Amino acid sequence: MAAGSVGGGGAEEGGAAAPIRVFLVDDQTLVRQGLGSLLAMLPGIEVVGEAEGGRAAVERIPGLDPDVVLLDLRMPDLDGIGVLEALAEAGALPPTLILTTFDEDSALLAAVRRGARGFLLKDVSLERLEEAIRTLAAGDTLIQPTLTERIVRAALACPTPFEALDPPDPLTPREVDVLRFLAGGYSNREIAEALAVAEGTVKNHVSSILSKLGVRDRTQAVLKGLEMGAL
Repeated sequence: MAAGSVGGGGAEEGGAAAPIRVFLVDDQTLVRQGLGSLLAMLPGIEVVGEAEGGRAAVERIPGLDPDVVLLDLRMPDLDGIGVLEALAEAGALPPTLILTTFDEDSALLAAVRRGARGFLLKDVSLERLEEAIRTLAAGDTLIQPTLTERIVRAALACPTPFEALDPPDPLTPREVDVLRFLAGGYSNREIAEALAVAEGTVKNHVSSILSKLGVRDRTQAVLKGLEMGAL
């Protein structure tokens, strides 16, 4: 699948977009080194730092202000959920992509509710990882469809109230279509291609959906859509 356009690190330097700055968090040294080596092969992506645990990540990330964080969920000193909470409380949570090897529904749902912007399994291809990084840097959300199903199950099992319009304004049929694509983990570009419309039109639909449902981001919109029975 072709990668989307670069969105993060948006400053222009000499006519070229600045690289997307990535920070790696994983307690396994080989995983960090492997990811770093693979990402170094990709144009327009730069690894600016890494942490071997959650506490180190919370200390280092605010000072580096990366465009995207790749975060492991299971770490001995402070897990990924704790990292998300600490950075969010400090107002320093960058777009964060969870890389996971396990299928604990409650943990995935907890990460979404604490601000994670994307999920991928660790056995993902380099092409898919690159696309995910570029998607998050561009301000979008990406959840691998196989993981979306788990989040949906967890959301239905333990619903959480949302501070939203009561009752929310009704979605148009096209907005419902877009919301279903969001639930499938598709990017704005992919939705635009599927619906044969401009990407800007999709962005407008997404903004309208967030406003009508009274939520902050796309993953919360999906959860709210489930709660409403729109999906």
